[in-house]
Amino acid sequence: MRIILVTGLGGAGRTTVAAATALAEARAGRRVLLVSEDVEREPLQAQDGLRVLRPEPAADFRREFLALQARSSAALDLLGAVPFEDAELTELPGSRQFALLRSLRDAAEGDHELAVVDLPPLPEALAVLALPEQLRRYLRRLLPPERQAARALRPMLAQLAGVPMPAQWLYETAGRWEAELAAVQAVVDAPTTSVRLVLEPGPTAVRALRGARLGLALQGLALDAVVANRLLPAESEDPWLAGLTAQQHRHLAELRTAGDVGGVLDELPHLGRDPRGPEDLALLAPARPVAVPDPVSDWAVEDRREEDGVLVWHIGLPGAVKEELSLVRRGDELLLTVGSFRRNVPLPAALRRCTVTGAGLVEGDLRVRFTPDPGLWPRTS
Repeated sequence: MRIILVTGLGGAGRTTVAAATALAEARAGRRVLLVSEDVEREPLQAQDGLRVLRPEPAADFRREFLALQARSSAALDLLGAVPFEDAELTELPGSRQFALLRSLRDAAEGDHELAVVDLPPLPEALAVLALPEQLRRYLRRLLPPERQAARALRPMLAQLAGVPMPAQWLYETAGRWEAELAAVQAVVDAPTTSVRLVLEPGPTAVRALRGARLGLALQGLALDAVVANRLLPAESEDPWLAGLTAQQHRHLAELRTAGDVGGVLDELPHLGRDPRGPEDLALLAPARPVAVPDPVSDWAVEDRREEDGVLVWHIGLPGAVKEELSLVRRGDELLLTVGSFRRNVPLPAALRRCTVTGAGLVEGDLRVRFTPDPGLWPRTS
């Protein structure tokens, strides 16, 4: 199933573009799911082949909290805690992001052919997409799977010690979270999932495009198209409007020449008003049908032991600059920092038996050199 994640600068019209894309595909005969907090559901629900799913962070938080409280009732009773009731719960910061992640998981489980997901503005969207991997890493560090076997000994230890031991619910809860996060991460990492970036041509558009390309590349996500939204008519007799149009089209030209824009630059007109319904959205449909994106280039390991005695890990970071790049080896991970983005990347198995001996950045290709550790590599005759 194809999944398109739509994001962009705040106020650039990403919700409108997401809705227009979903509507166009439904009218072309596909079964489409649109996931959005902000779109008006009723007018679109009436369109054949189109269903709208609206994440509800408050309801989602209450449901998940009460379920966790019910599963933890024995431990809470032991501590003398007073349980919460549904009516007194209010959502906590972060609830919106988790509700959106669950919607992503649900979108991949339906019987539709295409899911269009209206993400938050660009910085928040990149943080949300990185969240499953980050949280799974924290769970593995705090509750290592190899130690969970010890939970079978806790009832016996509790009897011998005469005091309660940590409850099994902690590991069971961590296991459920791990399974849910893994399901979401599988959706984000799938080759049929890609990101569509919505921009209104202006002074910050090119910088936003470069930042988006870099942040997405660090997460291994494909940018399938850039949408230049709300373009003013090219010809106008009004001097004031003609000046605005000329300025906007200069920024549009900068977008066209800013490098790889994901293979496609869609240009959508300004309607002169806010879109009011399906017929207005039809005027903003993309120029071409949705297709499966080109695969993201793998971070390949090049074996140069015979020539130079090293292995080279090629990490694609388009638009990265040396001054904003740092990397640190920590155990079996490489901590990559690129501008405002950071990711802990697990090392491929072969590189875990090596030491980092250098790195260089060549036209968006970060080349990290690893020298095999003689004590860990098998001897060859």
